[in-house]
Amino acid sequence: MEFGPHLMLAALEGAVTAAILALTAMGLSIVFGVMRVVNVAHGEFYMIGAVLAWVVASMVGVTPALGFLAALVIAPLVVGAIAVVADRVILERIAYDPDRTIVATIGLLYIIQQTTLMTFGPDARPVEPPFNHRLSLPWFEWGENGFAMFWPWGLSITSYKLFVILAAIAILTALWLFMTRTKAGLIMRATQQDSETAQAFGIPVGRVYSYVFGLGAGLAAMGAVLVVPIQQAHYLMGHDPLLLSFIVVIIGGLGSLPGTVIAAFLIGMSDGIISVFFSPTLAKIIATLVVALVLVFRPQGLMGRVER
Repeated sequence: MEFGPHLMLAALEGAVTAAILALTAMGLSIVFGVMRVVNVAHGEFYMIGAVLAWVVASMVGVTPALGFLAALVIAPLVVGAIAVVADRVILERIAYDPDRTIVATIGLLYIIQQTTLMTFGPDARPVEPPFNHRLSLPWFEWGENGFAMFWPWGLSITSYKLFVILAAIAILTALWLFMTRTKAGLIMRATQQDSETAQAFGIPVGRVYSYVFGLGAGLAAMGAVLVVPIQQAHYLMGHDPLLLSFIVVIIGGLGSLPGTVIAAFLIGMSDGIISVFFSPTLAKIIATLVVALVLVFRPQGLMGRVER
């Protein structure tokens, strides 16, 4: 296969990575934007979402499509509920102090990870995709006989991976509409702008914080449910999503939702392309170097605002 089709295939793989990363990082960005909490346990909410997807799909077990649909609904709700309880029991009691919340979420990370290990064991768990047809892709080229279309061998993608990209776009669009067109979204944005003034106007800031923490965890779990038919679920899978989510949020701008989407697209596409042509390790190294450059030359990120 020539370089052009090979690059197209790498870009499609990168788009799948970017779609999952955008959902996961968006949850982290919302939590920081509204609550000013650095949630180190975010990757473990992603992990438990994947494990619960396997549990739900196995319990339903009628058809792969029905099991996956049930997991896509149930797993994010359960993970969101766990996050709400964690916020009420842990974060609220330490008054969301920045230093103590980092320590608390590190402890939460190990609690979730080890509880999952003791409950479900160390084995990786596969989830069958609801559909997985192989789709051949055409390539267009200008040759001696003019503009021509041909079908290179190996240039293909599965229908499920295309579904992941479209599902992530739909979820992010629904989230944007929720944040900008609903009363609940208005309350969240008011709390983000000035929590003390919002509380003075009767907004229950503590309850908003709990729901935002649950929403962030639910988005991470939703990304995990989408990825688990591609990557098997296991108790150590939360590390890379956490690292990449922090990279995306820092590059895009802490608390900036548009910046998070743009950064997720850039990091996901570069990760996919560099991983195909070189190595996944090089992709992570380059992403880390980009973060260092952003912190030096634009500390607020691509679309973050400078706090006065």
